[in-house]
Amino acid sequence: MHAIRGASAVVLSLSALTLTAPSAHASDSDSGSFRPSVSPTTIAAGGKVTLSARGCDKVTRVKAAVFEKAEIYPGDGPETRTVDWDAEQGSVYQVKFRCGDQDPVMLNLTIATGRPDSTPSPVPQGVRAGIGGSAGGLDLQEVALGGALIAGALGTAYLVARRRTGDKRA
Repeated sequence: MHAIRGASAVVLSLSALTLTAPSAHASDSDSGSFRPSVSPTTIAAGGKVTLSARGCDKVTRVKAAVFEKAEIYPGDGPETRTVDWDAEQGSVYQVKFRCGDQDPVMLNLTIATGRPDSTPSPVPQGVRAGIGGSAGGLDLQEVALGGALIAGALGTAYLVARRRTGDKRA
């Protein structure tokens, strides 16, 4: 009887974790779907962003108020642009991708506080620690929601596994 309860708890927990996991991305072989991207999605003014457009068999034109226009040709790799130094910190700018004559796809680019070093130091300064670009694109609300969902699922699985029935039959 205990083994059935334990197995039920494990199955319920795994089901909850599976439902909270992010869905898989389509592979490059999927045709007919235009998938532009900006990386990183959060960057300091003066930093470099990588622009890519998958699934477009025509020229993709990219515009934003904080960097020079870009054109991405089919079969070419991604384009890199430098964000303007006068981009307003904490602001969100729209990046418009247009594949041929299709409707444009808009993505957001957030300007972080702080500025990257523009000139390398001639004397090594040691390790510069901090969040930097390692948290680019990290949405704390989504992380908190995912953690809450997982905690709720595990709590529910525990309660279901530990629930005692008042009806004990021989």
